[in-house]
Amino acid sequence: MRHGGQILVDQLKIQGVRRVFCIPGESYLAALDGLYESGIETVVGRQEGGVAMMAEAHGKLTGHPGVAFVTRGPGATNASAGVHIAFQDSTPMVLFVGQVASDQRDREAFQEVDYRQMFGPLAKWVAEIDRTDRIPEYISHAFHVAVSGRPGPVVLALPEDMLSAKAEVKDALPARPAKQMVSYETVSDVIDRLKIAQAPFVIVGGGGWSPEAAENLGQFASALGLPVGASFRCQDYLDNRHPNYVGDVGIAPNPELAERVKNSDCVLVLGARLGEMTTSGYSLFDSPNPTQSIIHVHADPNEIGRVYRPQIGLACKASDFVAIAAELTEGIEQQPPVAAKESYQNWQIPYTTPGDVKLEEVICHLKDVLPEDAIIANGAGNYAGWLHRYYSYKSYRTQLAPTSGSMGYGLPAAVAAKLEHPQRDVICLAGDGCFQMTMQEFGTARQYGLKIIVIVVNNGVYGTIRMHQQREYPSRPSATKMINPDFAAFAASYGCLGEIVTKTEDFAPAFARARAADVSTLIELRTDPSAVTPRTPALRMV
Repeated sequence: MRHGGQILVDQLKIQGVRRVFCIPGESYLAALDGLYESGIETVVGRQEGGVAMMAEAHGKLTGHPGVAFVTRGPGATNASAGVHIAFQDSTPMVLFVGQVASDQRDREAFQEVDYRQMFGPLAKWVAEIDRTDRIPEYISHAFHVAVSGRPGPVVLALPEDMLSAKAEVKDALPARPAKQMVSYETVSDVIDRLKIAQAPFVIVGGGGWSPEAAENLGQFASALGLPVGASFRCQDYLDNRHPNYVGDVGIAPNPELAERVKNSDCVLVLGARLGEMTTSGYSLFDSPNPTQSIIHVHADPNEIGRVYRPQIGLACKASDFVAIAAELTEGIEQQPPVAAKESYQNWQIPYTTPGDVKLEEVICHLKDVLPEDAIIANGAGNYAGWLHRYYSYKSYRTQLAPTSGSMGYGLPAAVAAKLEHPQRDVICLAGDGCFQMTMQEFGTARQYGLKIIVIVVNNGVYGTIRMHQQREYPSRPSATKMINPDFAAFAASYGCLGEIVTKTEDFAPAFARARAADVSTLIELRTDPSAVTPRTPALRMV
C-alpha cells in the first residue's frame, strides 16, 4: 500500500524523470512527501511562471518531458505562461497542479478552478486524476501524449484527497510512443522534385529534432546544394557556418532572404509550422494556394494545410525524414548556394545604431569569444533582434527562446540549462522589462550554486511597444516608460557580481570578469532608447 503521492513519484522515476521544478503548495503535500528521498532532484523556484518555463526549457534541451509541480488556483494561473510556450514551441512537458479535495468540487472552494476548461486551449491533453489506483495509467498516458506526434504540454490536476489516499496498484511500464514512419519511396520522390527545381528552398523548425538530425540535415542540404533557412528562433538547427545555412526566416528577416523565399519554386518545410512568425505575417506565400510548390513535413497531420495547401504533405517527424534523405543522397555533393550565403554574411555586417553602448558590437563579441556549445537564452523584446541577426549558433540546442514571444523566459531557461549542463557557458540576454518579469529566479540560480551570466539591456522603456506607438500614433507615447532598479546592486544583494556598462569598449573586460567569476554575474548595459531595432535609424523619442 502506497499513498498517491508516492505512487505518482514512483511512476515519474519509471518514466526516466531526473529533475522536477516546483513551487511548494499545501494542495500536493503527498507528492512532495513522495519526492523526499526519491532520488529525483527537486528544484524550488520563486514563482510558478518561472518554474513552468524552467520545465519547458528542460524539455527543449533534453527531448524528454520537463516536469513541474504547482499549487492550485493562483499557482496554476501563474504557470499557464510556461504551458503556452510549450504548446507553441512543440516542447514535451507535464505540469502537475494541486486541486481541491474531491468532496469540495463545484462549490467554488478555496482556489478551485476547472483545469480542463482553463488549460484546454493551451495543452495537448488536460485531465484530473480522480482515483488513486489509476495514477499509473494517467502518468503513462501523459508521457505518451507529451512526446508523440507533435510534442507538447500535458496538464494533470491532482485532488488533494486522491493524493493522500492509499492504494495497492501495479506500476506502469516506461512510455513507448507510437512511431511515425516515412517510406524511402516517398523521400526519394521529394528528392527528385528538389533536384529539378530551379530555385528550391528549405525551412526548418518545430519539435522533435536532435543533434543527429541536425547533422543529417547538413549532409542532405550539401548533397543537393539546398539553401536552408531557420524558422523563428530555430537558428541552432544547422550550424550557421555551414555553407548551406542562409539565415533565419522569422521576424524582420534579411529582405533579400524574404525575396528568395517568395521567388522560390519549391519550398521544403521540415517540422516548422507555417504560422505568422515563419511567414513574415503571412506575406511570403499566397493563401490558400501558394505560387511556390510546398512540400510540408510535419508530425501533426492537422498542421498540414492549416493555412497553405501543400503540393505534398507528409505526416512524419522531420528527424526521420532527414535521416532517410541523408542516406539516399550519401556521396553526392553539389555546389552550395553561394549567392544566398553571401547575402547572409553581408546581413551580419554590423549596422551602427545610436548610443554609447552598441548592441551590434556586444553580440559580435559574444559570437567571437563564446565556445561552440555555449547556450544563449532570451525572452521577448526588440533587444533580441540584435541577437537573431548577429550571433552565430554553431551546434544544436544552443538557442533557448520562446516562439510564443513570452517575456521573462530567458532567466528561468538559463537556470534549467545550467542545471542540465553545468560545464557549459550559459548566457541569459534580457531587456529591462523582460528581465523584471522573472528576475526573482536569480535567487534560484544562487540557491543551487549555478554560475550563469545575465546581460540586461536597460533602455528604460518597453521598446517594442514604443516602436509600434511611434509608427501608429506619432508623438503620443503611452504606458511604455519604466523606472528601473540598480540591476548590478540587485545581483550584489544575492552575493553575486554586478557590473554596469555605459560604453561599448567596457563590455569585453566586464564579460571576461564574469566568465572568470565563481558566482553568477549580472551585466547591465545602459543603452539609448532610440536604438530600437538593429537595422533602422534612431527612433525619435518624445
